Amino acid sequence: MRRPEQRTPDEQAHVAQIQQHDATIAHLATLTEAFAQMVRQRTPSELRSWIETVLMSGLPDLKRFATGLQHDAAVRAALELPYSNGQTEGQVTRLKLLKRQMYGRAKFDLLRQRVLHAA
Repeated sequence: MRRPEQRTPDEQAHVAQIQQHDATIAHLATLTEAFAQMVRQRTPSELRSWIETVLMSGLPDLKRFATGLQHDAAVRAALELPYSNGQTEGQVTRLKLLKRQMYGRAKFDLLRQRVLHAA
Protein backbone atom coordinates (compact mmCIF):
# COMPACT_ATOMS: atom_id res chain seq x y z
CA MET A 1 0.00 0.00 0.00
CA ARG A 2 3.00 2.28 -0.03
CA ARG A 3 2.76 5.04 -2.59
CA PRO A 4 4.36 3.98 -5.88
CA GLU A 5 6.78 6.92 -5.84
CA GLN A 6 7.99 5.91 -2.36
CA ARG A 7 8.84 2.33 -3.27
CA THR A 8 12.46 1.28 -3.55
CA PRO A 9 13.69 0.17 -6.98
CA ASP A 10 13.63 -3.44 -5.78
CA GLU A 11 10.03 -3.10 -4.62
CA GLN A 12 9.03 -1.48 -7.91
CA ALA A 13 10.66 -4.30 -9.86
CA HIS A 14 8.97 -6.91 -7.67
CA VAL A 15 5.53 -5.33 -8.10
CA ALA A 16 6.03 -5.03 -11.85
CA GLN A 17 7.09 -8.68 -12.07
CA ILE A 18 4.02 -9.85 -10.15
CA GLN A 19 1.71 -7.69 -12.26
CA GLN A 20 3.22 -9.03 -15.50
CA HIS A 21 2.74 -12.60 -14.29
CA ASP A 22 -0.96 -12.27 -13.42
CA ALA A 23 -3.43 -9.89 -15.10
CA THR A 24 -5.91 -10.21 -12.22
CA ILE A 25 -3.33 -9.03 -9.71
CA ALA A 26 -2.37 -6.17 -12.03
CA HIS A 27 -6.00 -5.09 -12.26
CA LEU A 28 -6.44 -5.40 -8.49
CA ALA A 29 -3.30 -3.33 -7.88
CA THR A 30 -4.50 -0.62 -10.25
CA LEU A 31 -7.89 -0.40 -8.54
CA THR A 32 -6.47 -0.37 -5.01
CA GLU A 33 -3.89 2.28 -5.90
CA ALA A 34 -6.63 4.41 -7.44
CA PHE A 35 -8.72 4.09 -4.27
CA ALA A 36 -5.77 4.94 -2.03
CA GLN A 37 -4.97 8.01 -4.13
CA MET A 38 -8.62 9.09 -4.05
CA VAL A 39 -8.66 8.85 -0.23
CA ARG A 40 -5.32 10.63 0.18
CA GLN A 41 -6.33 13.49 -2.11
CA ARG A 42 -9.92 13.57 -0.84
CA THR A 43 -11.63 13.56 -4.22
CA PRO A 44 -15.22 12.39 -3.62
CA SER A 45 -16.17 13.07 -7.24
CA GLU A 46 -14.17 10.00 -8.28
CA LEU A 47 -15.83 7.64 -5.79
CA ARG A 48 -18.89 6.79 -7.88
CA SER A 49 -16.88 5.98 -11.01
CA TRP A 50 -14.39 3.93 -8.97
CA ILE A 51 -17.25 1.90 -7.45
CA GLU A 52 -18.79 1.31 -10.88
CA THR A 53 -15.44 0.17 -12.25
CA VAL A 54 -14.99 -2.23 -9.35
CA LEU A 55 -18.50 -3.66 -9.71
CA MET A 56 -17.73 -4.48 -13.35
CA SER A 57 -14.26 -5.83 -12.56
CA GLY A 58 -15.17 -9.41 -11.69
CA LEU A 59 -13.18 -9.32 -8.42
CA PRO A 60 -15.65 -10.66 -5.80
CA ASP A 61 -13.89 -9.44 -2.65
CA LEU A 62 -13.37 -5.98 -4.04
CA LYS A 63 -17.00 -5.95 -5.22
CA ARG A 64 -18.16 -6.63 -1.66
CA PHE A 65 -15.97 -3.79 -0.43
CA ALA A 66 -17.36 -1.39 -3.06
CA THR A 67 -20.95 -2.41 -2.30
CA GLY A 68 -20.34 -1.62 1.36
CA LEU A 69 -18.91 1.77 0.41
CA GLN A 70 -22.03 2.61 -1.59
CA HIS A 71 -24.21 2.28 1.49
CA ASP A 72 -21.87 4.04 3.91
CA ALA A 73 -22.47 7.78 4.30
CA ALA A 74 -19.39 8.06 6.50
CA VAL A 75 -17.13 7.29 3.53
CA ARG A 76 -18.47 10.18 1.49
CA ALA A 77 -18.25 12.45 4.54
CA ALA A 78 -14.64 11.39 5.12
CA LEU A 79 -13.77 12.34 1.55
CA GLU A 80 -15.72 15.60 1.50
CA LEU A 81 -15.31 17.09 4.97
CA PRO A 82 -12.09 18.37 6.54
CA TYR A 83 -12.96 16.92 9.95
CA SER A 84 -11.28 13.93 11.52
CA ASN A 85 -11.87 11.95 14.69
CA GLY A 86 -8.23 10.89 14.82
CA GLN A 87 -7.59 12.73 18.08
CA THR A 88 -10.55 11.03 19.74
CA GLU A 89 -9.51 7.59 18.46
CA GLY A 90 -5.98 8.16 19.75
CA GLN A 91 -7.26 9.00 23.23
CA VAL A 92 -9.54 5.94 23.25
CA THR A 93 -6.62 3.71 22.20
CA ARG A 94 -4.43 5.17 24.96
CA LEU A 95 -7.17 4.63 27.55
CA LYS A 96 -7.70 1.03 26.45
CA LEU A 97 -3.97 0.36 26.68
CA LEU A 98 -3.83 1.70 30.25
CA LYS A 99 -6.91 -0.32 31.16
CA ARG A 100 -5.38 -3.53 29.76
CA GLN A 101 -2.16 -2.91 31.67
CA MET A 102 -4.13 -2.49 34.91
CA TYR A 103 -6.41 -5.49 34.42
CA GLY A 104 -6.64 -7.52 37.63
CA ARG A 105 -4.11 -5.40 39.52
CA ALA A 106 -6.08 -2.73 41.30
CA LYS A 107 -9.40 -1.01 41.55
CA PHE A 108 -10.81 1.98 39.72
CA ASP A 109 -9.00 4.56 41.91
CA LEU A 110 -5.55 3.51 40.70
CA LEU A 111 -6.71 3.32 37.08
CA ARG A 112 -8.13 6.83 37.42
CA GLN A 113 -4.83 8.13 38.74
CA ARG A 114 -2.88 6.51 35.91
CA VAL A 115 -5.22 7.99 33.30
CA LEU A 116 -5.01 11.46 34.81
CA HIS A 117 -1.24 11.42 35.19
CA ALA A 118 -0.24 9.53 32.05
CA ALA A 119 1.86 11.53 29.64
